[in-house]
Amino acid sequence: MKVCVFAASSSRIDPAYITAAEELGSEFARNGVHAIFGGGGIGLMGVFADSLMAGGGSVTGVIPGFMMDEGWGHSGVNDMVVTPDMSERKKTIFAMSDAAVALPGGVGTLEELTEVITLKQLGQFNKPIVIVNVNGFYDHLIEFFEHMYRGNFIRLEHKDIWQIVTTAAEVIPALTNYTGWHADPKVIARI
Repeated sequence: MKVCVFAASSSRIDPAYITAAEELGSEFARNGVHAIFGGGGIGLMGVFADSLMAGGGSVTGVIPGFMMDEGWGHSGVNDMVVTPDMSERKKTIFAMSDAAVALPGGVGTLEELTEVITLKQLGQFNKPIVIVNVNGFYDHLIEFFEHMYRGNFIRLEHKDIWQIVTTAAEVIPALTNYTGWHADPKVIARI
């Protein structure tokens, strides 16, 4: 299984998030999950990749050329795909992946997560999406999704597009036990 992981590039964050990234990397390595990630060498991205590789796991980085030019790529990742821009980075990551997992992160992580949710809503990414809500990091986003549902901006069925877990240890079971979402998402995409 190939799973894309969205995660923070910041290193100045609560240690609980760093621990979660380390644990997820270890879980992926232990379970033979090949990770696709943003290719960064710092923050949760770097911690996740380091942990996965330390456990003998395999990882592919996907990074825009300008980021490589800035020296932001993970120097220990041998399988690095360089794209012309951020849009192609996401397209490449989504196309290579059998599932998506979001660790805590900033606006880049949020943008990746909401794009993959949108693609699934439109029937373009019919794969599992798992949000790792460590220490309630995503509580406000989840509440905002509820607000959208209550305001009829999304359907009740759309709440089942993603799964929410609170620890890295729950990610593999969530992916393994995924039974699918909707047979034809396009028929319910329109509100």
